[in-house]
Amino acid sequence: MTSLLLTNARLIDPEAGTDSPGWLHLRDGVIVATGSNAPPQIDNVLDCGGKCLAPGIVDIGVKVCEPGERHKESYASAGRAAAAGGVTTIVTRPDTTPAIDSPEGLEFVARRAQADALVHVHHMAALTKGRQGREMAEIGFLLDAGAVAFSDCDVVIRDTKVLSRALTYARSLGALVMLHPQEPMLSDGAVATSGKFASLRGLPAVSAMAERMGLDRDIALIEMTGVRAHFDQITTARALPALQRAKRNGLDVTAGISIHHLTLNEMDVADYRTFFKVKPPLRAEDDRQAMIEALRDGLIDVICSMHTPQDEESKRLPFEEAASGAVALETLLPAALRLYHAEALTLPQLFRALSLAPARLLGLDAGRLAAGAPADLVLFDAHAPFVLDRFELRSKSKNTPFDGARMQGRVLATFVSGRRVYGEP
Repeated sequence: MTSLLLTNARLIDPEAGTDSPGWLHLRDGVIVATGSNAPPQIDNVLDCGGKCLAPGIVDIGVKVCEPGERHKESYASAGRAAAAGGVTTIVTRPDTTPAIDSPEGLEFVARRAQADALVHVHHMAALTKGRQGREMAEIGFLLDAGAVAFSDCDVVIRDTKVLSRALTYARSLGALVMLHPQEPMLSDGAVATSGKFASLRGLPAVSAMAERMGLDRDIALIEMTGVRAHFDQITTARALPALQRAKRNGLDVTAGISIHHLTLNEMDVADYRTFFKVKPPLRAEDDRQAMIEALRDGLIDVICSMHTPQDEESKRLPFEEAASGAVALETLLPAALRLYHAEALTLPQLFRALSLAPARLLGLDAGRLAAGAPADLVLFDAHAPFVLDRFELRSKSKNTPFDGARMQGRVLATFVSGRRVYGEP
């Protein structure tokens, strides 16, 4: 099908900041026209039934476990999960086994993604070799091979001289660097945020100031080198003033937050529920509320899934020993809609952070509903209730903290370049 008319839709346009009825005309993978008046006469018509039609989600920081741990997640399974979750573009992390730190490794995963994934896939590469923080990766060659950003993920580079050299080199090439703000010595071994809850549970904890301390160091290095940087997760209220100053002073910085830190808090760990063990650890409710406000004000730019598959064996352990991380490709949208139903964010504000901002950060032509934009779209019912069953997830790993949770918002159809990759034909 080269031409399709989507009518009777509730158009969520994050670029215009509007939520209004209308139609979209797709042809050859591109939006060719949109409007709210009488639609054109076309043979292939899909009546959206008044449901929400928005730009497909651009998800930064997805872990696909190829190479090395394909039993946890493959490009085929991640692509199916993304399509079912309304995610039309995934940007993969380099924290694989081995790390993606060479052009050869990057070309391998790019071929795997192109062959198996239902959605668009872009790749980050490691900032240092083996993500060990000792020697800078070949940033120039990796850029030529297609890397869209560079990150050592949740491994903080402790040697400031190594990091400053890597940032300087990245700046000279115009590369985007993603940083994980944490003070590594304080946060080493911590599985909870310091406070009454962690003390009552007897869990090794880290102060929220560790994030602020790591952020302060990284901001100083960004100011020194002039690099373009994105902080993968800002999760504490104490980090926000430093981020605000950096932006106000003209530094080229953006910030993101995972859906788990935006919708859950430290109390959800309850009696050592390891599916709620993530990195950094879940924060206090006051921090969560501060993050929502920062997102509404545009101080935090991006919402991501931080999709981290873990098998049953690595999660069915005592809380301190269990692996960190949760799958979220399929739960990202319904979890984010909790903020809409709570009247904390509007749908255009949500999709600004889910689609438009990450696309702009990476220089991708996505996240828009304007004529000429790619026809990467998600059709969803924002009010459809359901109870999540983790065994119905399309990811190979089932480690979601939302198992058994009552959720509201179902994806009805997902289009990638105008082709329906999820939903009834």
